[in-house]
Amino acid sequence: MKIRTKKLVLLSTLTACAVILSYVEMLVPPLFSAVPGIKMGLANIITVFLLYKFSYKEAFLVALCRILIMTLLFSNALTFIYSISGAVFSILVMLLLKKINCFSTVGVSIAGAVSHNLAQVIVAALIMKTAEIIYYMVALTLSGIIAGIAIGLLGSVFVTYSSKFRI
Repeated sequence: MKIRTKKLVLLSTLTACAVILSYVEMLVPPLFSAVPGIKMGLANIITVFLLYKFSYKEAFLVALCRILIMTLLFSNALTFIYSISGAVFSILVMLLLKKINCFSTVGVSIAGAVSHNLAQVIVAALIMKTAEIIYYMVALTLSGIIAGIAIGLLGSVFVTYSSKFRI
């Protein structure tokens, strides 16, 4: 019972951290106003950490809670659809690459960032009923690689420095 309580408290704290990181990111003006929607994805530091320290189940749970909270507080159902599709696809891709153990944390994070963007573009193409939006992937792939490197490095630091942490 004590272990489950500790785990629940830790996951709740990580969810709160992910929400705070998402909120802080909302406050920062876009880096490239010519290409809307490009963000660093700071909350994905928590997702990467959870994939390596816990499991995909906790990563999904925390991502879902973060997306629900951010949607209820600051956005709408359409944003929820984009966010959840990107999160689910990216976590699945990162999980697969982590399991085959051929990539570093940074490589897994890059793949997660690019796949997150890909899922969102596919959803946008379906909603807008146009395939032309796929050209947006050029800019999103470049930004995903840059963001994936940064998030992967930070996630790797947290995983490394929490190696003595046990639940």
